[in-house]
This record gives sequence, C-alpha cells and structure tokens, in this order.
Amino acid sequence: MSPMTAEQSCANLALPFVRERAAGLSRRSFVRLAAGSVFVLGFCLPPRKTGEAAVRMDFVPNAFIRIDTEGEVTLVMPQVEMGQGVYTSLSMVMAEELDADWSRVRVQHAPADVKHYANPMIGDQATGNSNSIRAFWKPMRQAGASARFCLVEAAARSWGVPAAECRTENNTVIHDRTGRKSAYGALITRAAAIEPPRDPPLKDSSAFRLIGRPLKRLDTPEKTNGKVRYGIDVMPPGVKVATLVSSPVLGGKVARVDDRRARAIPGVRQVVALDDLVAVVGDHMWAAKCGLEALDITWDDGPNGQVSSELIWSRLRAASDREGAVAREVGDVARTLDSSLSGVLTATYEMPLLAHATMEPLNCTVHVTPTSAEAWIGTQVMERVHAAVAKAAELPESQVTVHNHLIGGGFGRRLEPDMAYTAARIAKQVDGPVKVVWTREEDIRHDIYRPAYHDRLWARLEDDRIVGWKHRVSGSSVLARWAPPVFQKGVDLDGVDSAADIPYDIPNVRVEFNREEPPGVVTGFWRGVGPNHNVFAVESFIDELARKAGKDPVAFRRTHLAKSPRLQAVLDLVREKSGWGAPLPARCGRGVSVQVSFASFIATVVECEVDKSGEVRFRRVTTAVDTGIAVNPDTIIAQLQGGHVFGLTAALYGEITLSNGRVQQSNFHDYRMLRIDQVPPIDIHLIRSDAPPGGIGEAGTTAALPALRNAIYSATGVALRRMPIDRRLLAGSERT
Repeated sequence: MSPMTAEQSCANLALPFVRERAAGLSRRSFVRLAAGSVFVLGFCLPPRKTGEAAVRMDFVPNAFIRIDTEGEVTLVMPQVEMGQGVYTSLSMVMAEELDADWSRVRVQHAPADVKHYANPMIGDQATGNSNSIRAFWKPMRQAGASARFCLVEAAARSWGVPAAECRTENNTVIHDRTGRKSAYGALITRAAAIEPPRDPPLKDSSAFRLIGRPLKRLDTPEKTNGKVRYGIDVMPPGVKVATLVSSPVLGGKVARVDDRRARAIPGVRQVVALDDLVAVVGDHMWAAKCGLEALDITWDDGPNGQVSSELIWSRLRAASDREGAVAREVGDVARTLDSSLSGVLTATYEMPLLAHATMEPLNCTVHVTPTSAEAWIGTQVMERVHAAVAKAAELPESQVTVHNHLIGGGFGRRLEPDMAYTAARIAKQVDGPVKVVWTREEDIRHDIYRPAYHDRLWARLEDDRIVGWKHRVSGSSVLARWAPPVFQKGVDLDGVDSAADIPYDIPNVRVEFNREEPPGVVTGFWRGVGPNHNVFAVESFIDELARKAGKDPVAFRRTHLAKSPRLQAVLDLVREKSGWGAPLPARCGRGVSVQVSFASFIATVVECEVDKSGEVRFRRVTTAVDTGIAVNPDTIIAQLQGGHVFGLTAALYGEITLSNGRVQQSNFHDYRMLRIDQVPPIDIHLIRSDAPPGGIGEAGTTAALPALRNAIYSATGVALRRMPIDRRLLAGSERT
C-alpha cells in the first residue's frame, strides 16, 4: 500500500506479539493426547529402553508429518477445516513434496500450540483472511521435502548407494540401478536418526503429480455417511446440555430471575445465573430450551439501551466529514481535486452491519474441575480459545486441554473465542461436562458483526482518464480490538484493504481511514473482511465514472490497468465468456467488477433482470480468476461459487438493525438467505499460472456485490449507493 502494499494487509503481517510456548509434556500426557487424535509436536521420539511397555514409534520429522510402520501418513493441520477444503489442499501440498501415497494420507487437527502452528502471515494460530494456502504454501512443501530427504537418506545408507541415485514414488524409495525398493514404513526407524534439512530442495512445478489435480476432498466420505463430527456433535460421558439467553442490550445486566417454572420442567437440572446471562442446564437440548423459555427475567439495559441504527449511521456520516489518517498518498491530490476545477465528481457508498449466520450455531462443550478444564469446539483460533477457557476456569493454561473439530461455517465468526469463554463460565458452575449451544436467535442477536462502513470518494476525469482519486473510509477498526499492535497511526490496514492498493493506474491518489466505533455492538471480521466495502465502493464509482466519460465499463477499466497485466487478462477473459456487449431484453443488464484481493486477480460479470416492482432476478454470473498455482481447481471453483452466493445474499437481504439497543433480526425469516431457486448458473474460468497461490475463500463474496450493483445500474439507470438493495428505488425505473 505504498507506503502500504497489498502484501502489508492485516493478513500479511508477522505480528510482534506471537507468544512462544514451552511444549514439554509427560509421557502420560503425550499418550492421552495422541489417543485423542489431537497432538503432534515437531520432535522425534527416542527409542524405548529395554523392558519398557510397547509404545507406538512413528517417524515425526517435524510438527506436521507422522509416518507409522504400516506406511500410514498423518498430516497435522495448522489451519482449521470449515468447508473451504483446506485440509485437502494443504495435504496435497505436503504429500506432493513427500511423494506420499494419496490413498494412505490421513489428517489430524493441530493442538493449541502457537509455537509450532502459528500462521506465519498473521503471527497467531488462526485461520482466516483467505491465507491458509498462501501462508503455508512454502512451510508445508518444506515439511514434506525434509521428511522425504530423511527417508531417502535412510534407504541409501542401508543399500550403500548415493542418495542422489534414489527417487521416491507413492510411499516408496526406489533405486533404479539395482532395482531395490523400500516402503516408507520400513524406513522410519533409520529415518528418525537423520537430521532433517532446514532448507530442502523443492520440486519444480513441472514435476507436480498431485498439485493441480481436482482430487476428491478427504472430508467428503464422512460428511456423506454421517460419521463426521463437528463441535456440536461432541458427547463426552455424562454430558449435560445447556442453552442461554444473554442481555438483549450489549453491556446490560441481569436484574432479577424467577426460575420456578423452569425448574419444574422435566429434564431441567440446573439454572445458572451470571451477571449478564442466564443458562438452563438439562438432560437434552429440548429440556434446556423449554426451561429457558419458562424463565422470567428482568434486565438492566445499561448505557446502550437507547442505541439505534439511526444513531450509528448519523455518527458514521458525521465522521466522513473530517479528514482521516492517511493510509496512502501519491502525487498532489489536493491540487488535482481542487473544487474550482471542472470534472471533479464525488459519491458516497454504505454497507450495513451484517451477521454471520453460520449453519452450525455457536457451541462449545466444557468440563471444568478444580484442577483441570477440557473443551471441545470448532474454532478458527485454537490458541485464543485455549487462553479463554483457562481465564474463565481460573486455571493455568497448562491445566487446560482443547480439542478442535470441523467447523460448520466460520466466515470470521469463529475468529473470536467469546463462545468458549462463556461456555467455560457456565461449566464452572456445573458438576460434569456441559455442552452449551446457542439458539439461532441468540446467535444472530449476539453476533460480532461485520462493521458498517461509510465510504466517500472523489475523482477527476481529464481526457476520459482518471487523474485524481481520493477515498475516505469511515468505520470501526476490527484490528484495534483483535490485534492492537497492528493498528498504527490511526490506520486499520484491514479497513483500507483493496482501497489503499487500488489496482488502477492513477497518478494522484489519497486514501484515508476514520475510526468510528458504533455504540451497542461489537464488530469483527466477516467473509471478505476489508475488501467487502472497498471493492464495492471502488467498482461502483468506476462504473459511474465510465458512464460520465461515455465509455464502455470494461473498456474504461482496461485503459487504467496497463500496469496490471494479470488483471487485464482476467478482464479480457470474462468479457469473452460472459457475452459482454451482446443485446439483452428490456430491464436486463450486465455489470462488471475487477479486484486484486487476497493476492488473487478476479473479474466478475453479473447478468440480472429487474422487474417493475423492483425485484431482482439473477440470470448468470461469470468469473475469470488468476489465483496463481491452482492447488485443487475444484476447490477454487467451489469457493468462488459459494462466495458469490454469500455476496449476492448480502446484496439482496443482508442488514442488521438496532432499536432501543436491541438487534431486531433473529432468524432466517427476517435475516434472509438466498434460496436454491434464486441461484443462477455460475461459471468459473481459471487462468493457468505459475505464480505462488493466492487466496480464494473470500474473493467471490467481494466480487459479487459490485458486479450486481453495476448490472442493476445498466438495467435501470439507478446508481445504488447502499446495500442491501432498496427495491423502492428500482420500482418502475427505466434505463437511460
């Protein structure tokens, strides 16, 4: 982003607060954790002494790989699987360099261990910002290559031949000259005695045999046969189920609880009243839910009892009137955009608060005793959950164990540990393990919401080219709360992502950030993070500038992308594949958007129809993408399609509103999702590339909204400035 580039976004910072953690474990702890399929550390086990009980001896060359005597390859995943296919893709990366037999690859969740499993682009043990492949592309390859080196060296020494004469294939070391072969499983004892190289040679892309193939996902079989276990499926012996109601106003407290009717319901075992919530513990979810509904609670709303959406927006709009902290400045913007000059245009764009509404509602199972705590959860931040449970249980972290599970939807919500902290607070009052499950209503009303943003832009055209550009972002700073050391000099790097690094060739650019925290809610990351609002604002404004210049929107963009040939290439491809320029019926339009987000280059065209009542129907979505080396093409296509649906849903329906401090939405009847009969054909076209992989899980979300908005602009002539779509503005409109 000059001074901040795309590589300096939140996801690409090695945060200075990475905590090193000692990994010392007793033999008893190791066996207990290994049996729970949650633990592998980067060390080799020593040979057991004579007379000791038999202990499974695996080859453990690093924190990510374990090979047993049968040749089974277990890969320990530092990133969590939440439907994005990362377990399969990262396994492909490691197995590629290891030359593993893909049919014998298994996956385990990594434990809470920031020393060995921190995301190198974030500096914390976290899965987010579409950087799993980007962050671990090289480390996973190095892990596989170093393990392979040890196995080859072990075989070569046993055969008395140079290691350079050996090759590997499908879990086997082969010496062609003598015809000798040795399976990996037979080599692990010798390999364990060899020091793994720190910087092993890696394959050339021309030698890849797994990377680039549309391999079937490793998690699919158990998801189809019902064996898969998400966090919500955990049932430790003796577990009770709890559900809760929190203060309907952020910061509110429990004033009074009458639980007499609740305690009379069969199956209700306990009512736990804390300062800001009340939970009912039962034999099963139905008993707990019925008990919760029978409670008579009086709340003290506290200082946020009068917060409304109108108050939040009035503060945001007022914030945009002041100058913000400078995120990027090149050229002389003040002179170029002087109000006395002709050709200066301005526009404002707004994006509302949004909930995550994951398919799997929030949940966490916890067992707290006076000397230990154990938790089961699906989380994007394993180490933060570990710390949160310890804090709530009032125990040292060394006495806390956390088991991670597959996630039924994260979208950024599970980048927060609050649900684990709350569950542990409740569990501390319960004798035995308790599974705490949020109802859909509690989940939506107490989410950590995508920030509301107000974007103000200025630009000046000269000879049909943009010569000056200013973008002022006003909104909350998620990073100031989530990673305070990253919030520097008043600039939230996530808040200006895809704004400060705008891809267009413009000689004079200034980007500012105004921090304005909304009262009454907590804000956090949401699928697409900062590019959500910035790509929407930038691409909407570019369309308006193209129309002002009398230019075709695709051609106008292309003339400003001379310094980005990869973006030009995807724009050219999407123009061809979408049928751009072909005639359309009345009230139909095509809209385009381009972006460089998460290190991927994407162009999207949405084709839609707007009826006389203002209802929008999708006809077709076409996307071209250059995301570097495509580890698994099927996963890329699936993630872009899912991201488009997620973004189009937000465009049509997504908005969280407040009245009297209370979130007004509660379930899918008033927080709508796109339904299957509304989903159009979505065509994805990949450009072959040898560049390092980019991120893809969130890019489809950020691409969909502006492309749809611009399609509506084309169909009706209405330049929408705010999401979700206001159908009243579109009713009866005609294209001009």
